[in-house]
Amino acid sequence: MDTLTNDLSGLNDSEAAQVCALLRARLIDTVSRTGGHLASSLGAVELIVAIHRVFDTGRDRLGFDVGHQCYAHKILTGRNDAMETLRTFGGIAGFPKPAESVCDAFVAGHASNSVSVAVGMARARTLQKQDYHVLALIGDGALSGGLAYEGLSDAGDSGEPLIVILNDNGMSITKSVGGVADHLARQRLKPQYLQFKKGYRKVMSVLPLGGHIYNVTHKIKTAVKETLLPCSLFEDMGFTYLGPVDGHDVKGLTRLLGYAKELKSPVLLHVRTVKGKGYPPAERNPDRFHGVGRFCVGNGEPVQPPKPNFSAVFGQTMCALAQQDERLVAITAAMQGGTGLDEFARRFPQRFFDVSIAEGHAVTMAAGMAKQGIRPVFAVYSSFLQRAYDMLIHDVALQQLHVVLAVDRAGLVGEDGETHHGVFDPAFLDTVPGMTVLCPSSFAELRSMLSYAVYQVNGPVAVRYPRGGEGTYTADSAPAPACILRRGSDITLAGYGSMIDPLLDCARRLERYGVQAEVVKLNCITPIASDILLESLRRTGRLLAAEDSAPSNSVGNRLAAAAARAGIPLKGLALADTGPGFVTHGTVQQLRHYCGLDGESLCRKALEVCGHGNG
Repeated sequence: MDTLTNDLSGLNDSEAAQVCALLRARLIDTVSRTGGHLASSLGAVELIVAIHRVFDTGRDRLGFDVGHQCYAHKILTGRNDAMETLRTFGGIAGFPKPAESVCDAFVAGHASNSVSVAVGMARARTLQKQDYHVLALIGDGALSGGLAYEGLSDAGDSGEPLIVILNDNGMSITKSVGGVADHLARQRLKPQYLQFKKGYRKVMSVLPLGGHIYNVTHKIKTAVKETLLPCSLFEDMGFTYLGPVDGHDVKGLTRLLGYAKELKSPVLLHVRTVKGKGYPPAERNPDRFHGVGRFCVGNGEPVQPPKPNFSAVFGQTMCALAQQDERLVAITAAMQGGTGLDEFARRFPQRFFDVSIAEGHAVTMAAGMAKQGIRPVFAVYSSFLQRAYDMLIHDVALQQLHVVLAVDRAGLVGEDGETHHGVFDPAFLDTVPGMTVLCPSSFAELRSMLSYAVYQVNGPVAVRYPRGGEGTYTADSAPAPACILRRGSDITLAGYGSMIDPLLDCARRLERYGVQAEVVKLNCITPIASDILLESLRRTGRLLAAEDSAPSNSVGNRLAAAAARAGIPLKGLALADTGPGFVTHGTVQQLRHYCGLDGESLCRKALEVCGHGNG
């Protein structure tokens, strides 16, 4: 595997092809044991190798969009041996991370930002009078996000030398028109044509009437291209368009990247790839291998069969509700499978809307639907909902429209790490006027709370639930805003959602020390359900609030403030949360221990609150 860490600039085409084969084998072997984003990385192997043949990513800036395609890049930049630790606690991340390597230009985990980042870096280069190249690698899926077009518009207008590589692995951007277009596209990419084009520009720039002649011929050529080629959108923005080109031809990609490097202007290289390339199970089912757990290389089957999870229960409940109510619709932002809506989309195609990577649009569209009497449910990952904060306030809350948010991946999500933990939504949803936030801790509660949110709550409402399956708590305490799960007299343990299991574990551990803990479960955290908690605090006089979310505007802070307003003199108080900053990647169990949110850690903290020292 030493070949995979060598400088690729001196390789011939045959050697580069061999490196691609080695990379694919390495990726399949590694991800089969660690899990991760396989299909995207397999589809970008030749592209990554070509980039490393032409550019020095230690100096040149390569920005990934989302970063699902970055595994080959990690291997080629000194992290081959560390791939065994991919997405594991203390190991390397599954996304680009500058803290790992100078070759990772920018953190990437959410879609559609790469072009904007590239424009910023290119302008910084110009201002600082430095000399390096800037590239943005963006997939066709990420190009469905509005931010991508804001970046493209500014990049083309800026005139800054940069290269946008569009990795098109399935979604049609604009369609060609038959065989003539294919032939013309091939001619435009031949070395002879590219050399002629450079020479023609140079000659016309020095002839007395060269500028006029060039303008006339350029207009004629542009008219032909706009009729036959899928490039007018990008060229209208100010890019030199190259493509479409075979994304698995490492020789051709290397040549075109070299040409783009020489142009010293905004260039868009349109590359067509096959997601999952080189591994038949991933080619046949790229969606399943987009993000995959450990699997058997021989047949692609998972090592462990999938278990029931909150996303699947949400999808089942949506189907049951839709069967009874024709006004119910489901909305997703390119996460149909991830949010459990595959069956809904199959059974109710006219009431299913995938708006691509456009969370802001999804929220505003839902507002428009709600205004006209439809019952929209927008299923979205917590960390992706962050992009729609303005729309929640301006388009939903301002008119108190009944939009239901199904907030998936709430809390710590595990191996995807910093960019995907759903730890901020309790804070920002609480600031939206009229918002109701419900937090199921079990499958049964998710079913009850979703139905309650759709039919009994007025105005905007969010039902937030974790990634994965339920724990030992499987009861249904809804629709009560709060309830007492366990009686005690020494300390109140308060929490919601997936933190109920660690709190119950904590209470059992405290019994060994003679401490009787009362466990208060919050089903509704906005508006805060404080009455039951305040009654508990009057009995115990001590509070430990635990949540897998950020400390700013946390539920714990709000509970402590409620106690102060009620004039309850607490003898002890502790707030357990994910802490300041961002939480790394690892299993949820590891991260809970890391953050002090597992049963054992909470027990130690509770003992301190009760005056037992370190227990």
